[in-house]
Amino acid sequence: MELLQPVKEEKTKKEAKINKVMIIVSKATLENVYASFILANGARMEGIESELFFTFFGLEAITKSKLEHLHVATVGNPAMHIPTMLGGLPGMEAFATTMMKKEMEKLDIPPVDEFLEILSASGVKMWACKLAMDMFHLEEKDLIDDLEGVLTVGDFYNRAHGEGTHLMFI
Repeated sequence: MELLQPVKEEKTKKEAKINKVMIIVSKATLENVYASFILANGARMEGIESELFFTFFGLEAITKSKLEHLHVATVGNPAMHIPTMLGGLPGMEAFATTMMKKEMEKLDIPPVDEFLEILSASGVKMWACKLAMDMFHLEEKDLIDDLEGVLTVGDFYNRAHGEGTHLMFI
């Protein structure tokens, strides 16, 4: 039996470098927010421009009154490895959130408010979605001070122009 050999791609252009990452944060579950923050922070550590665009429920991660109360999603989350019915029991979400926060603390991962300050200080630009803000009746004063501002989707796409820009939806 003859094994197939991998096809070698010919390089006609120099490999494209990642110059900027644009991360869309659409949910404010603890696991989604930290994934977004770690990706943005990692980009900055590699010298890559990084921007976060908070839309829909992701706005809670930058809403002053809510950012310290984010939870782990226990219902409908297959990575929890628990039946959906158990995930919905009273106290299960709080328990899972407490456990995750303890594990993150062991790894010296800062809490959400502190991580937002670190991201801002490192040069990550953070934007709120105008449509989502209108939909949830939020004003800029409700959001963190380190926010660059409020953008429409069109404004966000205009910021994503240029070779080497990557968009991620989390």
